[in-house]
Amino acid sequence: MSDLESCMITIIQTFHQYSGQKCNLKKADLKELINNEMNNFIVKIKENDTLDKLFADLDQNGDLEIDFKEFIALIAMVTSACNELFIPKGTNEC
Repeated sequence: MSDLESCMITIIQTFHQYSGQKCNLKKADLKELINNEMNNFIVKIKENDTLDKLFADLDQNGDLEIDFKEFIALIAMVTSACNELFIPKGTNEC
């Protein structure tokens, strides 16, 4: 399996670890996932206002839960934002 495929599996497994049988993240689940699994790329969420804003932005269908597709939007946004950190110095930007 390639490194990319292994990372994709890790993303899927991590989502299900925090979403459990319901396959959706509630606010508390999302906060715990971000604070435990993404704290090198996203500042720990301490303020409820920050969590409320992020949750509202991700919850595209308004069901007060984050499904896998909505979660993947978060992963894509953070990955895109962090891309510049991994561009070798002295090369053209991607």
